[in-house]
Amino acid sequence: MTRRAAEILREYGPFPGAGHVHGVTFDGRHVWFASGDRLNAFDPRSGEAVRAIEVAAHAGTAFDGQHLFQLAEDRIQKIDPATGRVLATIPAPGGGGDSGLAWAEGSLWVGQYRARKIHRIDPRTGQILRTIESNRFVTGVTWVDGELWHGASDGEAGEVRRIDPRSGGVLETLEMPPGAQVLGLESDGGDRLFCGGGSSGTVRAVRRPRGAGGGARGG
Repeated sequence: MTRRAAEILREYGPFPGAGHVHGVTFDGRHVWFASGDRLNAFDPRSGEAVRAIEVAAHAGTAFDGQHLFQLAEDRIQKIDPATGRVLATIPAPGGGGDSGLAWAEGSLWVGQYRARKIHRIDPRTGQILRTIESNRFVTGVTWVDGELWHGASDGEAGEVRRIDPRSGGVLETLEMPPGAQVLGLESDGGDRLFCGGGSSGTVRAVRRPRGAGGGARGG
């Protein structure tokens, strides 16, 4: 396993009225993050807030290329980003103990915080299709170039980890600076991982070490 210090490229926020970052996703243009009672979007080039949707947003966030998906307590909401309307709701596998959320291979991937698991679920029904075990609390999930990354946190010690999607074994760990939490995780499809900063109200862009190759969206 490779272990190294995370290289922080940029810090965004804190943003007005958004004191806590719960989940993060990227729609190809804007970064979206959940802050409890709304979804917020900002431009990663300028760092400026551009939009907010009033909707329950308590944990992970994902984007499938057309819709936003948002964890809210014990359910996952499918949201039209143009109107902010909730189009459908499915049960979350952890019944309220869920954390990260990602879209990949036509499925949603849901982190369970204290259970230390990542579930692949059917986005229409919520049925669990597969489960990957982790050995740390899971706080965010994303896929990029065929790599599965998840945020991890025990107290204030934040990490971003690349794991084997078959065994759950840890392949690479990026250690965040002291006090820098990782609540919510997303890739921009390139060399940046957007890490939700929890109670700091910020989102940090961390450099992703480049590896082998396939693609997706997460939070």
